[in-house]
Amino acid sequence: MAALIKKNSPIFNPSKPGYLWMGEGTLAISLQLYAENRRRLVEKLKEKNLGNAIVVLQGGDEIQMYDTNGYYLFRQESYFTWAFGVVEPAFFGTIEVQTGKSTLFIPRLPESYEAWYGPIWTPEDFMQKYQVDQVYYTDEIATILAQHSPSQLLTLRGFNQNSGSPTLEATFDGIENFIVNGTDLFDDITYLRVIKTDLEIEVMRYAIETSCEGHLKTMKMALPGTSEYQSESEFLHYCYSKRGCRHTGYISICGSGPNGAILHYGHAGAPNDRWIEDGDICVYDMGAAYFGYTADITTSFPANGKFTDDQKLIYQAVLNANRAAIKETKPGVRFSVLSAASNRALMEGLKSAGIVTGDIDEMLAANLPYYFQPHGLGHLLGLDVHDVGGYFSSFKNPKEAPRFNRPLEKGIVFTIEPGCYFIDFLLNEALGIPNLSRFLVPSVLNRFRGSGGVRIEDDVVVTDDGCENLSAMLPRTIDEIEAWFAANRSRKN
Repeated sequence: MAALIKKNSPIFNPSKPGYLWMGEGTLAISLQLYAENRRRLVEKLKEKNLGNAIVVLQGGDEIQMYDTNGYYLFRQESYFTWAFGVVEPAFFGTIEVQTGKSTLFIPRLPESYEAWYGPIWTPEDFMQKYQVDQVYYTDEIATILAQHSPSQLLTLRGFNQNSGSPTLEATFDGIENFIVNGTDLFDDITYLRVIKTDLEIEVMRYAIETSCEGHLKTMKMALPGTSEYQSESEFLHYCYSKRGCRHTGYISICGSGPNGAILHYGHAGAPNDRWIEDGDICVYDMGAAYFGYTADITTSFPANGKFTDDQKLIYQAVLNANRAAIKETKPGVRFSVLSAASNRALMEGLKSAGIVTGDIDEMLAANLPYYFQPHGLGHLLGLDVHDVGGYFSSFKNPKEAPRFNRPLEKGIVFTIEPGCYFIDFLLNEALGIPNLSRFLVPSVLNRFRGSGGVRIEDDVVVTDDGCENLSAMLPRTIDEIEAWFAANRSRKN
């Protein structure tokens, strides 16, 4: 685990130049992480001979809760985090392509701010905090940029291919007086976000280790007779109180019993509110985020600490699918190869369980795995839980493309999350299609209806000749999980 900064360290004060952190017991992030990202971007853009171009990025704003005077908990825009690490809202940032010089623009705050929100930091304070070359006010952007006579401004114009939503493209008063190039930045900065640096991986390792520990803490107390929301609360409390992770990468999913088959359970209409019963499998998908970088981990376990024979069949099939994908992971391999290996292992496991019968190759050709696992094998991970850059540029419509379909490279961090779920409408659909129903054994399949599902999700980083499983500290085999429960459920929380 990355070294932690102790209270008697000279950088205990969070505003001490050089680091971002949350205090004793949490990871101190070197601001070199963001300086290195800016350097990489400049080197990439220089290949395009853009002249005296300046990158202009706009940070996120606080979002008001409808017509009230309350605001949602602020989370910085991800591209802006990647380049500057700024945690405050309403900032802009620029990077000169020729020189690499970086500038932040901060909002000019009224004196009354100090009474309600605390001390007003000066440009010099922020220059030291974020280790940039210059800091000015946002109402000075046009004037300061004009002094540099840029050949063009490079803005972030593109679409997030996971959501289909546009990026936050910088705009400010006076931008119409400059030549704006919205085409040359997006692809390059997105690609650089895909390939993580060692410093980025260090932060992700911290978020993932935090999440693993949070999962274990939650597993310990997720007893029959407790609520799913109590499990969610335990995870959130641990990650924030012990490791400084105020944010999660997504809404926590704590599905027990039949809810384990609801892929995005935990939303407002199903808010982790079922009470766990003896004999349930719990499918818990939770990931802490630290200064933007997030984990995404799923554990599946028996609430009473012991798998039934039927639960063992499904869990082992999913574990084999997980391990098959990890085994194939190395630079140069296309993600589709991992998916194929995982799907084959899953079908082999279900055949051993007697749920399906027939030729495995024919099952795969008929896309039978989809009806047991309707989501993809995994996705990129980083500053977003479904991180950017997973598609080939030839895909114009995200719905026509897999979420992650590019050759692997060293430094890519992604999830491997095979699952097997018993979802009535999908099973009924498959039984109504002759080319699929010929593989299904209804008498056995019906035994598993209503039982929920299993998902095993690990976070891995591609290395020189393979991958490292960053969530390997979790018990994953059936014997490991049952032994862990036997050892830990007997102790006080």
